[in-house]
Amino acid sequence: MGNATFPEGAIVLRAGEGRAYALGAMRSVFKADGAETADTYSISEWWLDPHTPGPGAHAHESNDDIFYVLEGTMTFLLGDQYVDATRGDFVRVPANVTHDFENRGDVPAGVLNIYIPGGFEREMEGIVAWFAQQRAAGGD
Repeated sequence: MGNATFPEGAIVLRAGEGRAYALGAMRSVFKADGAETADTYSISEWWLDPHTPGPGAHAHESNDDIFYVLEGTMTFLLGDQYVDATRGDFVRVPANVTHDFENRGDVPAGVLNIYIPGGFEREMEGIVAWFAQQRAAGGD
C-alpha cells in the first residue's frame, strides 16, 4: 500500500489482517465493523480446524447472517436441516432462524460472514472468555 492516500472511510486489509480472536480450534478475524460501518454491518472471517464444531445452535433476534465459503466444506444447520456448503457457496440466514456451522471435514474450512445490521463485534470479548472457560473445563 506504500504511501497511497485512500478516500476517507476506505479500508484495505491484506490477507490475515484485521482484529483477530482466538476461540480454540475456531478463530475469527473482523475486517470492518462498529464505527467503520456506522454499525450498519460487520464483516468477519471465521476459520475452523478439521473436525471442529462451531459456536453452537443460536438465532439472532433482528440480524441476518450472510456466509460465503472461502475454503473447505462448512456444514450449516438451518432450522432443523443440515446442508454442506463448499468453496464459493452462499448461505443467508434470516433473523430468528436457528443456525450453526461446523467443519466436519479433514481440511480447514473458512467463511466470510456479513452480519446485518452490525454490532456483533461488541459480543466478541464475552465469546472469547466463554470459549476459554470451556477449554479450561475440558470442553474443547
